[in-house]
Parts: sequence; C-alpha cells; structure tokens
Amino acid sequence: MFRLSNNLVGILNFVTFLLSIPILGGGIWLRNHGTSECEKFLDTPIIVLGVFLMLVSLAGLIGACCRVSWLLWFYLLVMFLLIVLLFCFTIFAFVVTNKGAGKVLSDRGYKEYRLGDYSNWLQKRVGDGKNWNKIRSCLADGKICSDFNQKYLNDTVNVFYGRHLSAIQSGCCKPADECGYDYVSPSNWTPKTTNSTNPDCALWNNEPKTLCFNCDSCKAGLLDNLKRDWKKVAVVNIIFLIFLIVVYSIGCCAFRNNRRDNSYSSGWKNHP
Repeated sequence: MFRLSNNLVGILNFVTFLLSIPILGGGIWLRNHGTSECEKFLDTPIIVLGVFLMLVSLAGLIGACCRVSWLLWFYLLVMFLLIVLLFCFTIFAFVVTNKGAGKVLSDRGYKEYRLGDYSNWLQKRVGDGKNWNKIRSCLADGKICSDFNQKYLNDTVNVFYGRHLSAIQSGCCKPADECGYDYVSPSNWTPKTTNSTNPDCALWNNEPKTLCFNCDSCKAGLLDNLKRDWKKVAVVNIIFLIFLIVVYSIGCCAFRNNRRDNSYSSGWKNHP
C-alpha cells in the first residue's frame, strides 16, 4: 500500500503535468501563428517552460507512484536546483529594483523618468539595441500610446498637465517637459528651439510608430514599470518558494519510502 507522501507527490505532479499541456500548446501556437515580433519573442520561453514542466512532473509522477527510485532522485535534484535558483532570483530582483524613481514636477500630475536613475544592470539590458528593438515592437503592438492619445484627445494643455500618467505613457508617448514643445494633442507636439541638453528632445517625432520610443525616457519608464512588477513577482516567489520547499520535503519522504520498499522487496526475494 502506497504511503501518504507518495500519493501526495503523485497528485501534485499529475496536476502539474495537466498544466504543462496548455502551456506547451500555447507556445507552439504562438510560433506558428504569431504575427508580431513581440508574440514571436515569447514563443521559445513558453515552449521551454512547457517541456520542462512536463518532463519534471512525469519524473515525479512515475518515480512516486511506480516506486522508481532513480526517477524520484532526479525529480528531487531538479526541485533542489529550482529552489536554489528561485531563492537567488528573488534576492537579485530586490537588489536590482532597489534604485530608481520618477522625478516629481511642479504643476504636473505625472512624473518624468531618467534612465541614469536605475541600476546599471537594468540600464544595460534596455541599452542593448537588439533587446530594445524587440521591446519597442511590443510597445508599438500594444497600442499603449494610441490608446493614450484617444483617451486624452480632447484635453486642453492645462487639463493634460494635471493627468496622472503611467511611467510608460509619460516616458514614451510625449516629449520631456524640459524640451518646451508646444502642446497640440497628447501625442502631437510642435517642436521649437530649446536650450535643453536632453538628447531625447531631438529624438521626438509625431509619427505614431516613432514618438519617443527611442528615447532614454521611454526606456526609463519601462524600467520603472518593470521595477514595480519585479517587486510583486519577488513577493509571489517567496510564497512559491515556501510551497516548493514543502513539496520537496514530501518528495524526500516518498524517496525514503521507495528505498525502504525496494530494500524490503529485495530482502523478501532473497529470503530462503
């Protein structure tokens, strides 16, 4: 009769195996039907995650329910490595998101963002041209600025200045305030001569596909958004880490049961 720990490991891994099927299917669908660079950028990580969950859950399921000790040992090894990696990533996420905040402007409802305020590691990630081209494609495909323009289209300049814009809207969809451009609409501004040394002023373009997507302020806005999301993910990771440790402990009990059962079976067979 199977022990409780073996049954629990089997049930948990059966559920994980079922979850891996739609994840893998979603990745394959994106690879075959993705129409944008943003969608195609996601297909490989999703497929890898789906295959990984499927193989590990099968190892845990067969190892626990069929008393295959070497498969359960492999499952526990992967779980241990996953716990270590998740712990390291959680610490790393808190460290790299510790720096950076928007600059408060007088008489403005929104903040402005500067790339240099964020951690060097994050700056290098968005500073890489190949990475940023994919991110910029995602921002354009997401229609963040077109929706932003439609939402505030009828605003007068004073009403617009009082809006509480998101970090990406402030950094990517309008020029920096210090450029001194004249407001026409939320994403349409008339350039004029300025004494500002901010390089973003020269990069602004009213073309909907361009706007300030190449600006450092856009990269900084994205990092500010990423910073908030990573902190939320780090908190979730702590909860998930506790769950993994519990599952790992149950798996260790199941592995011990397997060894005892196998030893008992071997001893019974060799008994004269």
